[in-house]
Amino acid sequence: MKISQKLVAYLLAGSLTLTSCQTANPYTGESQKAKATTGALIGGLLGAGIGALSGGDSTERKQRALIGAGVGALAGGGIGAYMDKQEAELRRELEGTGVGISRNGNQISLVMPGDITFTTGSAGISGEFYPTLTSVAKVLNKFDKTMVAITGHTDNVGGRDYNYRLSQARANSVAQFLRTQKVAPQRFQVSGRGMDQPVASNNSAAGRQANRRVTIQLAPMN
Repeated sequence: MKISQKLVAYLLAGSLTLTSCQTANPYTGESQKAKATTGALIGGLLGAGIGALSGGDSTERKQRALIGAGVGALAGGGIGAYMDKQEAELRRELEGTGVGISRNGNQISLVMPGDITFTTGSAGISGEFYPTLTSVAKVLNKFDKTMVAITGHTDNVGGRDYNYRLSQARANSVAQFLRTQKVAPQRFQVSGRGMDQPVASNNSAAGRQANRRVTIQLAPMN
């Protein structure tokens, strides 16, 4: 069977689980359709099929393959409810910390601004940020079927090589701290992107500040 035929068969098999994806809303307790709805399920199943083939380098391909395989494998097992509950706990634990939380299907993203996470030009975590990372670790340890992709980003001040090394070092610092809090290291995918993935223009101080960040992306795994 060709790869495309296998993928279609896989998607059809996964679609049979759609009618059973009822969950309890973590905020209200009411019955609802899980966030692993048709679109999210198909996206997850596609991720499992092509994750290893996408991405610009070996690190990114590995990350996408692991995330894709995790979504595909757990799509029929209450993944929506699992991620709903994890999101609710993260929002509760991180309220008022300055960490941004967003949700896209069954992936949760945490954005840690560089100005509150690190001292300027350093990969050392600010002491004031330790309690916040401890709260993140607390949730990760409770929801231990989650893949943890940690990525460092910088603005465009300084050379490309310098910014790449700094972003990698900052991502490693966050990963190392989470390890000290007993988060299993095999769950991590750690990388630095330097100045290559800005979320704002580097032509203003506010834009450069937004670009200096570490993100933690959470996705279900086997």
